[in-house]
Amino acid sequence: MTTVAYLGPAGTFSEMAAVSLGLEEVTPVPCTTIGEVFEAVERGKADLGVVPIENSIEGSVVATLDALVFDHSLEIQRELVLDIRFSLVAAPGTRLADITSVVAHPQAGGQCRRWVERNLPGRPVTAANSNAEAVKIAAATPGVAALGPALAAEIYGAEVLEEGVQDYAGNQTRFVVLGRGLQPRTGHDKTSLALFMKKDKPGALLMILSEFAYGDINLTKIQSRPTKRQLGDYMFFVDLEGHVDDPHVRLALDCLRLKLREVKVLGSFPVAR
Repeated sequence: MTTVAYLGPAGTFSEMAAVSLGLEEVTPVPCTTIGEVFEAVERGKADLGVVPIENSIEGSVVATLDALVFDHSLEIQRELVLDIRFSLVAAPGTRLADITSVVAHPQAGGQCRRWVERNLPGRPVTAANSNAEAVKIAAATPGVAALGPALAAEIYGAEVLEEGVQDYAGNQTRFVVLGRGLQPRTGHDKTSLALFMKKDKPGALLMILSEFAYGDINLTKIQSRPTKRQLGDYMFFVDLEGHVDDPHVRLALDCLRLKLREVKVLGSFPVAR
């Protein structure tokens, strides 16, 4: 039996991701926030955690990135990608004209922003901790609609008013599975890093990129984030093709450790297929 923490309650895309892991026997541990998912795994309340990390429309989920680097000591065990399809849902009998406000998780609101502006102009959008929580609120509150999965509407007794309200076709979210330790190399791996410079200076980013170029290492993502130390002080998230145990990756990381303040490996894991 494997306990898996995820951003709940029941009916979220995170729960769908947890179910799609393919584990034979799973005990779900729904959590209120992304931070609680990390804490559940760290404190032994769950064996694994599932959290969103990147969306094809809205980009990175910064709460997950910051938790990985600054707040917790877990590693990414694997990744998986889900197709994301949002519905506009409300209490049964609600018409589009009856809606006075919309509730949504911030990521959902961002992924459906243009649709809401076109079809529900002037309606305020308030934040919920999860897509399923938004649906629960809408199901119980006249005049309030939610952006969420159709599955959540079924679970909480809401009615689907419109389907496919995301702004772009092909909307996908990448989820990561959290645990302890690094996965063994498979030959088709990805490594996630957090890179901290000793000081800001001209050519600092070029120096980092050069080490990967010398090793013929392909980067699939690079993103800066504040270090939380002072204004203008940034670090870099990097995803690369390869495993930390691949000789050319190991050499590049060894060289970077000589030049940077810190090289933190967030995970080395199989590439999602």
